[in-house]
Amino acid sequence: MTTTAFALEPTGIELRFRKTSLVAREWLTRSYVRVRLQGDELRGFTSLGADDHIRIFFSDGDPQSIDELRAAPSREYTPFAWDDDWLELEFAIHGDPANGTAGIAAAWAATAPLGALAGVGGPRGSKVLTGRPDAWFLAGDETAVPAIRRFARAMDPSAVGRVLVEVTDAANELPIEAPSGVVVEQLHRGTTAAGATLAARLDALTADDRPAGAVLGFVAAEQSIVKPGRALLLDRWGLDAEHTIVKGYWKRGETEYHAPH
Repeated sequence: MTTTAFALEPTGIELRFRKTSLVAREWLTRSYVRVRLQGDELRGFTSLGADDHIRIFFSDGDPQSIDELRAAPSREYTPFAWDDDWLELEFAIHGDPANGTAGIAAAWAATAPLGALAGVGGPRGSKVLTGRPDAWFLAGDETAVPAIRRFARAMDPSAVGRVLVEVTDAANELPIEAPSGVVVEQLHRGTTAAGATLAARLDALTADDRPAGAVLGFVAAEQSIVKPGRALLLDRWGLDAEHTIVKGYWKRGETEYHAPH
């Protein structure tokens, strides 16, 4: 019988808009980059949930007012790390910024000059983890890695579970630092469509693979992952819906798409 060992509690956060500038860029693989934004207006920034989303406004010039910066193209991302006056974000670079096949956000993250301005809005709310899951199940593609890494930071040394990360190949693997009792699998999709390899791995898991007790289940990747994610967590494993997060973080062919909150 499932125990109530934890909860994901909706929590509101005061919505603020902050002006920042790009101060550093670190390539973790050839198609995945971490950037650091900095600015005095980041003081007081917080993100209480691993799956939080903030809206980043990408300026391609020198906006003269906050209204101009707010009018810049924007996309939603999970805040990875932050401190008193800085914020780090991670970007999966799809396409080639040099020939215009990358999206606005990817192109900015890959090529914007240091000092470029960016606006930060949110988060407007969080799902805050209280208590301790008996086990963890986290699965996603590159776009979900910041959230997966944040969930992994919340694990105690005796945590158990499984993490699945879909990437292109071995050269693009994105390590997850997790306790020894949490098995991390890197799934290589090669030339298959994004999400298909992860979906097949989810489909292969049976009711017998369900960890015991109250399980925190998180699945996020391309929108098509929602159906197999729910089929595993809710149908075959019978997890409490309030203990799960299943989202399409992006949608093939729709650059304006963002995950529901």
